[in-house]
Amino acid sequence: MEMLLSAVLGEAVTRSINFLFRKCSKLQEQDVEDRLRRILLRAQVIIDEAMGRHITNQAMLLQLDTLRSAMHQGYYMLDTFRCQYHDEMDTKDQVLSQYFPISKANSLKVLCYSNRNTQILEQLQKTLDNLSSMILDMEEVVMFLASYRRLHRQPYSMHLLLGNCMFGRQMEAELAVKFLLHTQSQSPEEIEVLPIIGPGKVGKSTLVSHVCKEERVHNHFSEILWLHDHDLTDELAFREGCAMKLQNCVTNLNNDKSILVVVELVGDLTENAWNRLCSASKQCLPRGSKIIVTSQSETVVRFGTTQALTLRYLPQEALWYFFKTLAFGSTDPEMHPRLVQLAMEIAKMLNGSLNGANIFSFLMRDNFDIHFWCKLLAFLRGLIQNNLSKFGDTPFDLLNQNRPVEFERMATPSVEFLVSRQYQCSSQEETQTPTIGLQDVIFGSFQNHGKFDILLWRSQIPPYYSYFNTCEIRKLKTTGTKRKRSTKNGVAII
Repeated sequence: MEMLLSAVLGEAVTRSINFLFRKCSKLQEQDVEDRLRRILLRAQVIIDEAMGRHITNQAMLLQLDTLRSAMHQGYYMLDTFRCQYHDEMDTKDQVLSQYFPISKANSLKVLCYSNRNTQILEQLQKTLDNLSSMILDMEEVVMFLASYRRLHRQPYSMHLLLGNCMFGRQMEAELAVKFLLHTQSQSPEEIEVLPIIGPGKVGKSTLVSHVCKEERVHNHFSEILWLHDHDLTDELAFREGCAMKLQNCVTNLNNDKSILVVVELVGDLTENAWNRLCSASKQCLPRGSKIIVTSQSETVVRFGTTQALTLRYLPQEALWYFFKTLAFGSTDPEMHPRLVQLAMEIAKMLNGSLNGANIFSFLMRDNFDIHFWCKLLAFLRGLIQNNLSKFGDTPFDLLNQNRPVEFERMATPSVEFLVSRQYQCSSQEETQTPTIGLQDVIFGSFQNHGKFDILLWRSQIPPYYSYFNTCEIRKLKTTGTKRKRSTKNGVAII
């Protein structure tokens, strides 16, 4: 009895201290959260206003890019804090629902949550201070924004705007435009080359397509010529194809305007192939013409006459901002805190993939239901664990490397399908577009077996690629356990 009374008194004291601590810290947390929300709204106003104007000043673009990254970090920290708060409430409800006396393990759990909340609160305060300082430094930028002309566009909702524009590459795009419009200072024989490098599906083609559609670039060059690997690797193909394209491009012109040549490489480029291209370009292209080379290989950097543009996958904070905006659409995420938790877990699994963010955000917005999102989260976890154990890498990394990926269907787990190839094509290259979608295969409404192509998604921005997978559905080999049969007088009884 004395031991029980001592335990009850000890637990009462612990609860009282924890209650007072949580009450004081909760007031501080709400104050920091409210202030961070207000400062994020101010940053959002500046960024949205800047996105609607045609800014060319490099220093302003750099400041805006820094503010945009800090804003993404702020929203990420705010959502992380809210998700942590709801997790704590769930745990506290489970603790309070248990029969007394409460174990020491539960007290330690509450203490751990308090320590973790203190760390997140410190990070929130640091993010708040950083953003406040940045916005104070942006006063001149805000004042100068009015001097730049507005871009002509409709007042879309934010998810429509982000889904129909290039996300997170404004700084790189302006640097590429600056290179293309730069007046050449070298000899007439020298052709300036800009290498753009980065891993697969990081947005190199998207960046170049947006730059080429820029009005200043479009008016500066009389023609834009696109070349690919097969135009350069074989010498005979080069003479009959690439050189002829260059020659025809020049002879069809009625003025002396320069030409832009875009070389998109999947693999590497040899020194001989590059020398052939340069030799043909010097003979055919007029003065002031320029070349952009995109590749996953860093070896093309040596062909450049200026510093290469390196594209990397988006940081987690920026990808979360993009993913959440598309997944929730015109629905307010603050009204669905549980869905925000699920979306944040799904976004972490995408490993910075913009293609994955587009595919799964549209899938989630079309199925705006907590049960579906829970199933999708469990499906992705199993998918990642399965491919890590079999192939040693995540499915998104495997797809970027064009390596096979094993999937299982959500509706019929007894069936698996293997993705052996991922490819893309423009709307002009599409001859027979597969009508089978990723959703049809995952949910099991498509019942055929064998090899076929599925449509992952169609990009709504230049170069308007459609992304496909070659799949093969096959039944899993089930090893059922045989029932034991008893025998009586040598006769089997089932």
